[in-house]
Amino acid sequence: MPIDIETFDEASEDDLERPTNGKRVVQFLVENDEQAFTPAEIADRTDVKRSSIGTVLRRLEERGLVRHKGAYWAAGDEDAIRDAYEFHRLLEDADDRFGEEDLDEWREYAAGSPDE
Repeated sequence: MPIDIETFDEASEDDLERPTNGKRVVQFLVENDEQAFTPAEIADRTDVKRSSIGTVLRRLEERGLVRHKGAYWAAGDEDAIRDAYEFHRLLEDADDRFGEEDLDEWREYAAGSPDE
């Protein structure tokens, strides 16, 4: 979805960062926690591609962040959602404070033997 140029010029890079598909789905379901929705309805209301919504919902269900019955999906356990949000926030804070990890560098050291 396009944004107006004034928003583009005045917003910070963080303000313009698009949330992940999972975050958008959980946020939508939490904001509408009095209802349950079909995957197609969730995709339409969150702008997650219909071809991706099934995978997103299954991954979120594995983490307890959403639940489903039949063809309908709803927000999951409040404590699990709160814990996931807090964990994500702590990781972002650590990245801001210490810098993001370099996954390739980490793999290089993790693959080495203790004798090296």
